[in-house]
Amino acid sequence: MPLIDLPLPKLRRYRGRNPRPADFDRYWREALRELDQTPPRAEFVPNRTLSAANAECFDLWFDGVGGARVYGKYVRPREPAGAEGRPTVLMFHGYSGNSGDWLPKLSYVGEGFCVAALDCRGQGGLSEDPGGVTGPTLHGHIIRGLSDADPRKLYYRAQYLDTVQFARVVMARPEVDARRVGVMGNSQGGGLTLACAALEPRIRRAAAVHPFLCDYQRVWELDLAKDAYGELTDFFRRFDPTHEREEEIFTRLGYVDVQHLVPRIKADVLMFTGLMDAICPPSTQFAAFNRIRSRKEMIVYPDYRHEDMPGAADRAFNYMMGL
Repeated sequence: MPLIDLPLPKLRRYRGRNPRPADFDRYWREALRELDQTPPRAEFVPNRTLSAANAECFDLWFDGVGGARVYGKYVRPREPAGAEGRPTVLMFHGYSGNSGDWLPKLSYVGEGFCVAALDCRGQGGLSEDPGGVTGPTLHGHIIRGLSDADPRKLYYRAQYLDTVQFARVVMARPEVDARRVGVMGNSQGGGLTLACAALEPRIRRAAAVHPFLCDYQRVWELDLAKDAYGELTDFFRRFDPTHEREEEIFTRLGYVDVQHLVPRIKADVLMFTGLMDAICPPSTQFAAFNRIRSRKEMIVYPDYRHEDMPGAADRAFNYMMGL
């Protein structure tokens, strides 16, 4: 089999290259403390775009850190929930995308689940990225804040906290059983799935498909800092062409490197990885997977790239049915 990365036996032992900042734990303790002091001011506004006999749809708005108003979709069965509440799935989308159409959520609603899907701030949906501009910012989010003196200005710090605020808002719904909540997503959504499960310990199950946002230095060293990771190469070419700041830059990125967050995960984790993935290289995904301490399983597709993988959606669905 052709290889773009390490052989599979070495992938199963690989534990990442990107530096972990010395104050990483304090950084995230303070971040969560800031979130605790950010009232969500959640609103659920009925949305009648979809004519569904068995489902109620809502536009969900809440406040994130830094003054952002964040959007998501929320769908629940029309039939009232029992006393214990319903199992629920939170969905996260790929880089520059959005929460998608309402219709795909109905497969879970038909099984008695509530479903919530988040728009990442400033990307292809409705969530705000209040960095001094109005409207979407769309790209450049990996490098956002790299040159700021304050590492709290990193974009993904705020975005990871949005996933936690989102989970808290949904878990507080009377029809939701907060003990049976799962998270899922592909690519950026896979990275956010792992980050959310790491920072919200009540998450029960996580299904991540070829997760993004892991082991940034490894991506660059493989000469695969292109496509979604292309911002890394652009940043060095424009702002540090001789790499005098290389160690500083990758250490700063370590604050938002998912591989350093995943040891906190208490949820069961199911991951899917294609060994020919040149966008999120397999070693970067294994760097995160190999650091997870909770119950976990990795499904490997040897011939697949960063693409839909046959059977993955069905397997993730069956996995969430176990909530």
